Amino acid sequence: MNLKQIAKDTAKTLQSYLTYQALRTVLAQLGETNPPLELWLHNFSSGKIQNGESYIEQLLREKPDLALRIMTVREHIAEEITEFLPEMVRTGIQQANM
Repeated sequence: MNLKQIAKDTAKTLQSYLTYQALRTVLAQLGETNPPLELWLHNFSSGKIQNGESYIEQLLREKPDLALRIMTVREHIAEEITEFLPEMVRTGIQQANM
């Protein structure tokens, strides 16, 4: 068992998930402020969000301002959850194992 590789893979998966959550947040904001742009971003994102970094790279080429917005939101979410996430994961696994 290669724990370092498991940690690396987990971090990549979490990073992609936070990109997805940031996208959802930005889509909700755009739905209130700029519905045509929200529709464009929704259509652009369809089927591309599985790999967060690849998605961001593609979006940077199309609409850099939206990519930066999503990256900013993703970073904010990460900063907010990193403090309590490890304990939540441990507790969740322990409870699920019972």
